[in-house]
Amino acid sequence: MTDFLRERYEEVDLTPGQGKITASVSIGLGVLALLGSFCFLYPELLTTPEFRAFYNAEVLRIALFIGIGIGFVCGFFSVFRHQEKRYGIIGMVLACMAALIGSGRLDVPPVDGRSLYAGLDYFILTLLVLALVFIPLERAFPKDPDQKTLRGGWVTDIKYFLFSHVGLQLISFFTIIPIQVVLHDKVNIGFQQAIASQPLWLQFIQILIVIDLGSYWIHRAFHEVPWLWKFHAVHHSTTQMDWLASSRLHVVEIIANRFVGYLPIFILGFSPSAVYAYLVFVSFHAIFIHANVRFRFPGIRWLIATPEFHHWHHSSEDEAVDKNYAAFLPIYDKLFGTLIMPNRLAAEYGTRASTQVPEGVVDQFLFPFRRDHRQE
Repeated sequence: MTDFLRERYEEVDLTPGQGKITASVSIGLGVLALLGSFCFLYPELLTTPEFRAFYNAEVLRIALFIGIGIGFVCGFFSVFRHQEKRYGIIGMVLACMAALIGSGRLDVPPVDGRSLYAGLDYFILTLLVLALVFIPLERAFPKDPDQKTLRGGWVTDIKYFLFSHVGLQLISFFTIIPIQVVLHDKVNIGFQQAIASQPLWLQFIQILIVIDLGSYWIHRAFHEVPWLWKFHAVHHSTTQMDWLASSRLHVVEIIANRFVGYLPIFILGFSPSAVYAYLVFVSFHAIFIHANVRFRFPGIRWLIATPEFHHWHHSSEDEAVDKNYAAFLPIYDKLFGTLIMPNRLAAEYGTRASTQVPEGVVDQFLFPFRRDHRQE
């Protein structure tokens, strides 16, 4: 099935006028609308508890049916323009299924407690917003103008994106909960209150400084410790950079990064508002620095990690190997001797020949545990 999806839906030429764009929009919105309808029907199982209080059922209902309508219309037009009419028909069928399911019960029932859940709503909302922001941005200012929107590997990356958003509770179980259980009676409440009483902007800066220092060293360890590199090589296996490439992370690396990130937040006691502001900012920033954009940001690029800075980290060129570890502050690479910033943009990506990472999420998950591959 995965091979079929990669064969049919990767490296697709979306030249306007051929019905391929409308077919892609129709299928994409159809799938999201269908998933959204299920979120209305089973909110206790499929939605994120922290988000439920902010939802307005009426607004979401309107958004759902707007998406269904756009998906159906795009599918209709694609039938007449696309060489293969089945793609438009698939989009129309998905839209109809979403409408049928969604028309059953769209009033979200009250949900109490924090039972087992999958954050499907988080996946839908973030994917929709990010696609609306980054796809036009990458088309308007591409670093590689020949790279396709549906480039090779995007099917694999969308699966990673799905897991990282739907699997929030699982990830928290291995990161946040152990820290809280072990350290809940060992923190200094007075010290935490002093930290939390600072201005939000100052806490935001402090969070960036503290967490980025830890992230630098855990990132460096994933490169320079051979058995850890096997996990991180999955992230570097993409040969075409764009906003979705940031999602390709082995679950072991996700857990390690979240643990290192949450530990200082819990110990120091930053206020929830500052933490949320940090999470929103770095989540967007992490996607932006992987994007297929040609921005250089003279001056700023030495202070803040930019796409140029991070693309060099992903480069397979000799001079770039094991460089630019910082997630946000290049000053750490400068201090510890791992900074590189040539006066040109990186041209080649992926792991080097000595590390052959397979295609597909399952094979990539198993890759670090196998011994029949060479290491870099």
